[in-house]
Amino acid sequence: QVQLVESGGGLVQAGGSLRLSCAASGRTFSTYTMGWFRQAPEKEREFVAYIIRGGGSTRYADSVKGRFTISRDNAKNTVYLQMDSLSTEDTAVYYCACSSTGSWSVYESAYESWGQGTQVTVSS
Repeated sequence: QVQLVESGGGLVQAGGSLRLSCAASGRTFSTYTMGWFRQAPEKEREFVAYIIRGGGSTRYADSVKGRFTISRDNAKNTVYLQMDSLSTEDTAVYYCACSSTGSWSVYESAYESWGQGTQVTVSS
C-alpha cells in the first residue's frame, strides 16, 4: 500500500482559507489517482475532490465546487487541497486517498490507501 501523510489542517475563521497537503510514498505517484474525502461529526465520510493520474482531470463535490481546488506536484509526490471561502459546514476531518491503479471515482471503495486524516475546524 501507498503511505499517505496529510498536513495543513487547523482552525480558521469563516471566510478564510487553508491548504491541505498529502505526501505519498511510492515511485509511480504520477500514475495514481488522488482524492480527498471528509467526515464531519456524526456524519458519514463524503467525497470532496479527486485528480486523476498525470494531473489532468479533476472533479469536485457540488458543496465545494468553486471554493476548493485540488492539484498535484508529481515531482514532490504531493497532492494539495486549496480551500477558500470556508464555512462552518466545512468543519471535518479531511482524508487523503490513493488509487494506485489510477481508477477514479467518488466512492471510497475505489481507493485502497488512506491517510490518517487532518482536522479542519471553521469558526463563525
